[in-house]
Amino acid sequence: MNPAGSIVFFTTASGAGYGLLYWLGLLRPLGLIPGDPWFGLVALGLALLLITVGLLSSLAHLGHPERAWRAISQWRSSWLSREGVAALLTYLPAVLFGIGLLGDIPALAAPMGLLAATSAMVTVYSTGMIYASLKPIRQWHHPLVVPGYLMLAAFSGAALLAMLAAFWGNGAVPAVLALLTGAGGVLLKTAYWRGIDTQPPEATAESATGLGQIGKVRPLDPPHTQTNYLLREMGFRIARKHAAKLRRIVLAAGFGLPMLLALLALLTGGAAAMALLTIGAVLALGGLLVERWLMFAEATHTVTLYYTGT
Repeated sequence: MNPAGSIVFFTTASGAGYGLLYWLGLLRPLGLIPGDPWFGLVALGLALLLITVGLLSSLAHLGHPERAWRAISQWRSSWLSREGVAALLTYLPAVLFGIGLLGDIPALAAPMGLLAATSAMVTVYSTGMIYASLKPIRQWHHPLVVPGYLMLAAFSGAALLAMLAAFWGNGAVPAVLALLTGAGGVLLKTAYWRGIDTQPPEATAESATGLGQIGKVRPLDPPHTQTNYLLREMGFRIARKHAAKLRRIVLAAGFGLPMLLALLALLTGGAAAMALLTIGAVLALGGLLVERWLMFAEATHTVTLYYTGT
């Protein structure tokens, strides 16, 4: 599949924003992160900024952005529509959460924070289901796609929260969460990559054409004499050696180094922890951009069987 930059950025930025909102709404009522109202407002502001910028970038992928409002009308049958509805609904408890933080009203901030956290994860789940529900793309129609979306959102959100909390002198809990979710992300991604590498194709040229009982099917001539939309959007292929290199970059820069920096931050504290966790958050987001690009680049659509036969 052609990795559209707007969608790669959208899923990474909004995932990090929803992950940050999730941890903020969950940990604030428990007193596990700084209680300073300004810390909460800064973290909430960053989360909403990432979410909003990500959502706006996704509109650039639409042929007619002015019709985007129609996407939320099909929520009964479309995961894309459900994602849109959940994303919009998340703003309400998030704004009320912010009002509770600004006015130092625990009775408002605590329940709205928990509700915003729940809405954030529902939105990320819906995003993952958009891809997991597409049966023609076997790399997406995989049981680890949705857990992967949730884990990577939790990891990037924890990395951002740890960075911010370090500036308020209390980034230990988020740093531990970044370590744990980072380890979970490594396990999920390696299992996912192993799965798509060893999983046999769900469709072949024989099954797609219905001619399998005759024998091996191969195209004599391509369906089109020049490039077209299907080839541009669904015929993108990445060389195996390049995919392997990018996977190593994801594991090293996206997970390994941020986890190592989080561990060092726990051992040092102070100004050193601020610098280490800031670098770790930047590396995590950069690595996840590569991961998301690779997720699109490695995906193959069944329609390409009519062009290549494989």
